[in-house]
Amino acid sequence: QVQLVESGGGLVQAGGSLRLRCVASGTIFSSTAMGWYRQAPGKQREMVAQYTIVGAATTLNYAESVKGRFTISRDNAKKTVYLQMNSLKPEDTAVYFCLRRERGVDYWGQGTQVTVSS
Repeated sequence: QVQLVESGGGLVQAGGSLRLRCVASGTIFSSTAMGWYRQAPGKQREMVAQYTIVGAATTLNYAESVKGRFTISRDNAKKTVYLQMNSLKPEDTAVYFCLRRERGVDYWGQGTQVTVSS
């Protein structure tokens, strides 16, 4: 079992920055995906940024809407994934969820609210 805890959300003005953090605990051997998703009211959950690991190869993907503004990073020793969000826009307002895929099972955090005011 894997537990994920997100933090770092909050209220920020347009143009501001936030840094989200996701700390994993539990039984982790070799995660094959780690990333961030978001869900705005009335909308489906969408991928924001994600590492996908297949063997020795790691692929990094960003949603088009956040490219150049958001940066995902990870600290494997601390089992932590970060999302640095710069130049935030009101349309970035959503609940942000952390994902970790471990042995074919997707684990999600409880989410952290990000609200960007105009």
